[in-house]
Amino acid sequence: EVQLVESGGGLVQAGGSLRLSCAASGFTFDDYYAIAWFRQAPGNERQGVAHINSDGSTLYDDSVKGRFTISGDNASVNANHMVYLQMNRLEPEDTGRYYCAGDSAAAGLGPWEYDFWGQGIQVSVSS
Repeated sequence: EVQLVESGGGLVQAGGSLRLSCAASGFTFDDYYAIAWFRQAPGNERQGVAHINSDGSTLYDDSVKGRFTISGDNASVNANHMVYLQMNRLEPEDTGRYYCAGDSAAAGLGPWEYDFWGQGIQVSVSS
């Protein structure tokens, strides 16, 4: 069973930093997989923020390029795979609920590409 558990959210002032963590388990880590971060503000659609795959390739939404960095620990079979989102120079527009998502075939930042989702964690940036 695939599980994704987020941690590390909170309230921060504009210009500050936060690091989100996602503990991913249940994937066949010897095969291709992708983990991504999404965010959703009230009244807005869910937006892809950053993606990393088992080849180590990364993708970022233009709104976070140069400020956010996605990274992952090497995973062993049947162990948790940790994926991190380091968020620097945060802006009030970054406020939202952040979700970790995973899939065995996803290649981009479209939410429709991901079958597995965490519960989400709140990030709030004050001005």
